[in-house]
Amino acid sequence: WLTSDNMHHQWLLLAACFWVIFMFMVASKFITLTFKDPDGYGAKQEPLILTAVTKVEAVHVPEEKHWPEEFQPTGKAFSGNLIRQTLVHMERLELLRNVCRDTALRDLSHTAVSKFVLDRIFVCDKHKILFCQTPKVGNTQWKKVLIVLNGAFSSIEEIPENIVHDHEKNGLPRLSSFSDSEIKKRLNLYFKFFIVRDPFERLISAFKDKFVHNPRFEPWYRHEIAPGIIRKYRKNRTETKGLQFEDFVRYLGDPNHRWLDVQFGDHIIHWVTYVELCAPCEITYSVIGHHETLEDDAPYILKAAGIDHLVSYPTIPPGITVYNRTKVERYFSGISKRDIRRLYARFEGDFKLFGYREPDFLLN
Repeated sequence: WLTSDNMHHQWLLLAACFWVIFMFMVASKFITLTFKDPDGYGAKQEPLILTAVTKVEAVHVPEEKHWPEEFQPTGKAFSGNLIRQTLVHMERLELLRNVCRDTALRDLSHTAVSKFVLDRIFVCDKHKILFCQTPKVGNTQWKKVLIVLNGAFSSIEEIPENIVHDHEKNGLPRLSSFSDSEIKKRLNLYFKFFIVRDPFERLISAFKDKFVHNPRFEPWYRHEIAPGIIRKYRKNRTETKGLQFEDFVRYLGDPNHRWLDVQFGDHIIHWVTYVELCAPCEITYSVIGHHETLEDDAPYILKAAGIDHLVSYPTIPPGITVYNRTKVERYFSGISKRDIRRLYARFEGDFKLFGYREPDFLLN
């Protein structure tokens, strides 16, 4: 029985060693991936860019903002699900960093940290959080979370819908409202995140929301922007219907689309690339959430930012975040392969940076 007891202790010791080694590897990899290589920074100016700010220094984000106490690899709090979630987000950051370094994709993955980008980033100074808005991926709910954290309302349920997007009343300052030195300080030290979605499905959502349903009644999309796209990109000039998805795709895939973008102003935020919106290769984001896995990503982001005990992400209706392959294929079924390839060429950076696969209907 002594021999059996000794073997038992040896197995326990061996298991403990493996656990320590595993957690050391996880922690080391997490710390390594959290910070981008400053050599990957770029500043490519486009006609869309308004004014560029001074290049952001690659400064380490304080450890507690990336790995809160609840995340420490000790005790019961570090559950198997949390380990899995942490590794998923580490892999996303690693993929992002690798694609940012790909010189062949540089024009599609890099942009200047301009006023246009800084206007998209909302600030919560109280909890040191920056959120980059990427429309059509559930951003309204994240804005509600930040509004509560900033103290404008005590709960998400109390926020009137007409206040959420009223930036004079919702208590959400934009990063562009600060001085250059204050901008750099926040970019270097705050917890930063944004949400992405399959690029083509996001474009379908933007088209339906702005040119078909238009639930918030924003008439300029139908009466100013749609006619401008139709005049330039509709093949059949005798067609009198409103903007069709084919017209929209042709406009977005045109390499010379920017002359219209300038006319449309900030309304283009609903369909421009994630690169143009958030400069993910220039700004060191802490977490990148995916709309398709928002049920898991939302609580992870709240926990990683250290605010999960203060606010909860609103309930997500069942099935709303699931990628709808049938819908995407239906929308693109009547569009020429040439126009689809040109559209993909513009959004290829978004597909590659965030791990979305090229659509099957492009491969056939």
